Amino acid sequence: MVSTSLPGGTWTLGDLTVTRFGYGAMQLAGPWVMGPPADHQGALAVLREAVDLGITHIDTADAYGPHVTNRLIREALHPYPDALHIVTKVGATRDDRGGWPPARDPASLRRAVHDNLENLGLDVLDLVNLRLGDADGPQPESVAEAFATLADLQQQGLIRHLGVSNATAEQVAEARTIAPIVCVQNMYNLAHRHDDDLIDKLAADGIAYVPFFPLGGFTPLQSSALSAVAARLGTTPMSVALAWLLHRSPNILLIPGTSSVAHLRENVAGAALTLSPADLAELAVIRWAGSAAESTVDPG
Repeated sequence: MVSTSLPGGTWTLGDLTVTRFGYGAMQLAGPWVMGPPADHQGALAVLREAVDLGITHIDTADAYGPHVTNRLIREALHPYPDALHIVTKVGATRDDRGGWPPARDPASLRRAVHDNLENLGLDVLDLVNLRLGDADGPQPESVAEAFATLADLQQQGLIRHLGVSNATAEQVAEARTIAPIVCVQNMYNLAHRHDDDLIDKLAADGIAYVPFFPLGGFTPLQSSALSAVAARLGTTPMSVALAWLLHRSPNILLIPGTSSVAHLRENVAGAALTLSPADLAELAVIRWAGSAAESTVDPG
């Protein structure tokens, strides 16, 4: 049974019903998303708490660690509850310097899908996002060969649903000519709002939009307007940012990450904030002052 008590209710990804408030597992790996966590049992506890809270959407990637977060998810939660859906992504790997080199040739994508299956302990992946671009953000390039490879794996029965990540609107459109997609996962927050038109178009088509870095990621947004609203409501900037995203459009799904049970609970409570018209008007003036290139780790 999918929880309806979490902020935002639920959304349907293809034939999969998930809570709009999800959990992103990236932070469970070690520093800079490399190696094991400092607190192995603590990482398992966060995953179990997410499920206990009713979260049915966990976002991951086998590149996190690499392999670390998927193996933690399997250790903590396998055999998985029927209502739980794990979303992963392929299209990048890790190098020995902690970089995220692209890995979107057909052989690399097939290997990545099989690695996800093995490390998660699954026969079929619920949803696979094709991760495009690079650490600087989306880049103009054709998705045809890479997305067709995933579509073929979907036809083989290894993937239920497809999506794209770190993508331009043109790449989203190109992917949709190859196979249906159920979500787009891009950087988006109160100030970094380049995808406003795309979000509205996807909502009209029943496709989810999953923002990462809701508060600017590893170069956090500094905004007097955000701080003022948070102070007036007696809460944190992150809580306001999460609540604003749920208010922004019904097709937005949240995947805030944390390695702390207490912080996870704070995020859930914060996203349930009610923002008044005055709050929303004040927040509407915020605009991004930097760029995605300022982030020091993979954006998605």
